[in-house]
Amino acid sequence: MTDPSAEPIEIRADHVDATAIVAELQAAVDARAATGAYADARIARAERLNLVNLPKDGEVLAHYLRSLRDAVEVDISDFEIRERRAYLAPLLVRLKRLIWQLLKFYTYRLWSQQNQVNGLLAAGLEGLDEHYSTRLRQLEERVAELERRLGGPPPASPPSA
Repeated sequence: MTDPSAEPIEIRADHVDATAIVAELQAAVDARAATGAYADARIARAERLNLVNLPKDGEVLAHYLRSLRDAVEVDISDFEIRERRAYLAPLLVRLKRLIWQLLKFYTYRLWSQQNQVNGLLAAGLEGLDEHYSTRLRQLEERVAELERRLGGPPPASPPSA
């Protein structure tokens, strides 16, 4: 991922190697990421505002597309209705259950429609990623072929003032 020495940690203690600690932490994170420990959709939601600070490589984009695919579905399963207030709790729980039973049909319809839209958007993003990745690979192959025909990359021109 990143070079452990790129962002130093200052530890003020005798006989402690901060670089080794950072390298050990990075290795542990890399090992957990390789096993899918960080592929949870909740992590993608937590990191959504941190996209600017992430490296600009295909691996990060692939991770976020996988996370999007995992998080695209709205959970439409039933949920337990509880009441924290002790006074009238049984009555309030019954009332809430009745309201939920009356509204469940409409809520499920909205959720299922939202799931369809979310699925289509995720599929569209994945399709665009695949299309542009393929196109970029084709263009890189074309440039490499042209460079091979011309005898190597062109010499760098001096910057114009």
